[in-house]
Amino acid sequence: MLLVGGTSEIGSRIALLWVRPGDHVTVAARRPDACGRLVGELAARGATASVCFFEATDFASHRQMATGAIAAHGPLSLAVVAVGILGDQQVADTDEQEVVRVATVDYTAQISLLTVLADLLGRQPIDSTVVALSSIAGWRARRANYVYGSTKAGLDAFCQGLADRLHGSRVRVITARPGFVIGRMTEGMTPAPLSVTPAQVAQAIVGAIDKQNRSGVHTSRTLWIPRRLELLARIMRLVPRPVWRHMPR
Repeated sequence: MLLVGGTSEIGSRIALLWVRPGDHVTVAARRPDACGRLVGELAARGATASVCFFEATDFASHRQMATGAIAAHGPLSLAVVAVGILGDQQVADTDEQEVVRVATVDYTAQISLLTVLADLLGRQPIDSTVVALSSIAGWRARRANYVYGSTKAGLDAFCQGLADRLHGSRVRVITARPGFVIGRMTEGMTPAPLSVTPAQVAQAIVGAIDKQNRSGVHTSRTLWIPRRLELLARIMRLVPRPVWRHMPR
């Protein structure tokens, strides 16, 4: 497994749920020194791990990092792209540099990584999965977080197109669309309806992968987390614009 974003709460939990004794996880992180706990928890499950420095905005390093992981430890069964920032919408309202910072990490860096991973995994002789983390925030951008929401909308659209391109290949794309995630990134914020925890998001993703593996089905799919969030999302589309512009985060 390759986990890009080693300090991500969701990514870390995916790794801990997915690994079996004897598996290896390559952890790519901007702060490798902060990944010690994850490495220890993986070891407790009988897995090994290696940690490498990774800066998402250094686009030239993306292919080198992924190629290195495969060269060192063999074909990847699972790659998870879990980099991302929330940003500060109030700052972004008047500061174009904040807008570019959020867009670079949450969209440009991720589509670069996904392109690299789809290419490299597509050359492997095994079935594999790429996981991308979208969000309900991208379903309909809200005034309170429209910069972040716009990046998730773009990422979601990219993933749908990528999944269609990979249809019939040995690579599937799992696009997760969770609701409000209660975790470090949203600390201090009031949870929205149908909020989830990083553990719940990870369980849904790993559960979907395991279910497909058991059934012999290997197709890309989009996961609403929780599932009933899809109904709420469809209702959101019907809210009149004058009302929607006053909706909270």
